[in-house]
Amino acid sequence: MRLPVPVLCAVTASLLLSACGGGGSSTPTPAPPDAGPICTQAVASSPVQLQSVPAAAVGAPDWSAPRVPGRVLLLGSLAAQSVTTLAGVVTQAVTDGVRLALTPAGTDDRAFAVTLQQTGLRVQPDFLYAPLANPNDPGVPGNAGVPISGAGTFTQSYLTRVRAPQAWTFLQSCGKTPVAAKTAILDSKVEAGHPDLTGRVAGSASFLSPDSGGSDTSTGHGTASAGLVGAATNNGRGVAGVTWSGPLLAVEVLGAAGGSTSDLARGLNESVRQGAKVINMSLGLPGDPGDAVLAQALTNAARSAVLVAAAGNTAGDGVYYPASHPDVIAVGAVAQNDGQLACYSARPSAARPRALNIVAPGGAGNCPGATNAAQMLILAPGGGYTLGAGTSFAAPLVSGVAALMRAANPALSAADTKARLLASVNGAAGQPLLDANAAVRAATR
Repeated sequence: MRLPVPVLCAVTASLLLSACGGGGSSTPTPAPPDAGPICTQAVASSPVQLQSVPAAAVGAPDWSAPRVPGRVLLLGSLAAQSVTTLAGVVTQAVTDGVRLALTPAGTDDRAFAVTLQQTGLRVQPDFLYAPLANPNDPGVPGNAGVPISGAGTFTQSYLTRVRAPQAWTFLQSCGKTPVAAKTAILDSKVEAGHPDLTGRVAGSASFLSPDSGGSDTSTGHGTASAGLVGAATNNGRGVAGVTWSGPLLAVEVLGAAGGSTSDLARGLNESVRQGAKVINMSLGLPGDPGDAVLAQALTNAARSAVLVAAAGNTAGDGVYYPASHPDVIAVGAVAQNDGQLACYSARPSAARPRALNIVAPGGAGNCPGATNAAQMLILAPGGGYTLGAGTSFAAPLVSGVAALMRAANPALSAADTKARLLASVNGAAGQPLLDANAAVRAATR
C-alpha cells in the first residue's frame, strides 16, 4: 500500500545512487559489540493461542467488491449433484479443498454462483487485492522522472525511530548477528539483482494468474518491501535493511492489475511449504469482502509463520483485509510525529472497529507539512533508490523485527513471537510504536 510523495529523490539511477547514499551510507551503524554472555533463550511457560476465524464466522461474500471477472472459487468437496452441474465447466485446483471454476460464456458470475450454491456448494468471488496504489507522480519509478539538480542526501531516519541500531548492538553483544529467519515477501516482483539485495533473495515463486496483468516491473513495490526487510547491510552501499543477512523468499502475487484471492492463497501455502517464519503482505482490500478462501489460508499459515500486513492507506475505511484478520499483525503508519497516525493511515472506524496492533514509520506522503526528509528512503527498480510513503513501507519494518526475533531464538513459536513483539511496543508518544530493541530483548529472555 503505497502513497505518492510530494517530491522524489531521483532523476536517474546513477544520480540516485550518490544522492541517496550509494557511495557510502549515512545510515546509523551499531556500536562495537560489548563483551557479554550469550543471552538466555526461553519459550513461554504456557502456549499462546491463535485467534483463528472459523469458516462459519466469515461473512457472506461481497460480490460488489473488486474481483477477477469470469471465474468463481469453489470451497469444500463436490457432491454428485455438484459434479453434474459442473459438467463441461473448466476447473482447476487452487489449494486443498478449493477449486477455481471458469464461468460459462454468456453467464453472469453471480448467477453462476447461485446455480452452484443450489447444489450445496460454497462459492465466492476470486477477490482482487492490490498494493494501493501505483502512483503516477513523475518521480515514482517507472514514470518520467523529475530532474532535480542536487537532490540532496537522505538517510533512513526511520531506523533510529524504531531503535534498530540498538537492537543490532544488543544481538552482537549476545554473540549473535542481526540475521533474519526466512521471510516471505508476498508482493509484486522483487528485483533480486538490485545491488542492495545481493545474496539476500534465496528463493522465488510466482503465482500470477493470467488476469493479473503480467509482472509489475515498473513500480518496484515488491523490491522496496524486500529492501526494507533485508537490504544488504554493512556493505558500504546504499541503505540498510532491518535485518543484516538471512534468506528472503520473493513470492510474486501482485501483477500490474493486482492479485487475486487464488494468487494470494497459493503464495501463502508456498511460503509455508518453503519454511518461511515471517510473511509480509504490503497489500489489501478495503472492508471485509467475506473471503473465506483467504481467511483459511491465513489461519493455516499463522500456525507456523508470523503474519504481518499493511493496514491500508485511507483513514476512514477501517483496517483493510487481510490486515483485519485476527491472526495477522495490522500495521499502521506514523509520519513525522511518532505519537500521531499519518494522515493516510488506516485506523478503526465506527463501522469497522478492528484496532491497529502496531505502528511504524511509513513516510509523510502528502500529509500537511510533508517534506522530502520525512519520506521513506527505499529501493527502486534498476538498482536505484527513491522516496516513498504508505503503510506498505511500515509493515516490512515490523516483519524485519519479527524475523530478527525468530532467528535470535528459534525456539519461539509464531504465536509467541507475535505476542512478545506486540508487548514490547513503545507507547511513550501515545501510539504503539515498533521498538526493535525491546522486541529482540524480549525474544531472548
